[in-house]
Amino acid sequence: MGQPQSREGEQPELPPGQRLQRGWPVTHYGPVPKFKPDRWDFRVFGATADGDKRSWTHEEFTALPYETVVADLHCVAKFSMLGAEWGGIRARTVLELAPPAPDVTHVMVWAEYGFSSNLRLADFAADNVVFATHRAGELLTAEHGFPVRLVVPHLYAWKGPKWVRGIEYMTADRRGFWEERGYHNIGDPWEEQRYSYQEEPGDGPEL
Repeated sequence: MGQPQSREGEQPELPPGQRLQRGWPVTHYGPVPKFKPDRWDFRVFGATADGDKRSWTHEEFTALPYETVVADLHCVAKFSMLGAEWGGIRARTVLELAPPAPDVTHVMVWAEYGFSSNLRLADFAADNVVFATHRAGELLTAEHGFPVRLVVPHLYAWKGPKWVRGIEYMTADRRGFWEERGYHNIGDPWEEQRYSYQEEPGDGPEL
């Protein structure tokens, strides 16, 4: 899991089929949502440890412990950004504040307009996974996911949606938006897991 380290003076190694991207292209499906802070909340629901839902207003969510992570972003469109600094709330912080039930195996990340992406709990809980509010010390723009986008550096970027609104804890896997439409259920760029036809038995629910 993750990017191999390169020796000093060497070019960093990219996942198979990727090219180094010097800028940060805007890529997303559908319109950019309008942010309404008085109506925005972040919810955790599904198979929680205590059976209760949890929610934060925008003010409450952005007041959670802020941390920075230096991590790469690999887009399935074959470009990679290396060494970006992301600031926000680690996924582990959310797991600690709203613990999942013991039998939870996956999460569904829910975003605006009903967009969703599924993740194995172990992938979601990785130390460098962050609900990013900032990049390079500056607030995200609306086009790049403001107010919150999930960054999952060791998976393709579609696994970390923009405009995130909540997390559903699940005791069985279920495909998200792109996973239902032919994208790989796991999405590991180092294994070049781009499309569902590449899946091995056990990689995901049947389509």
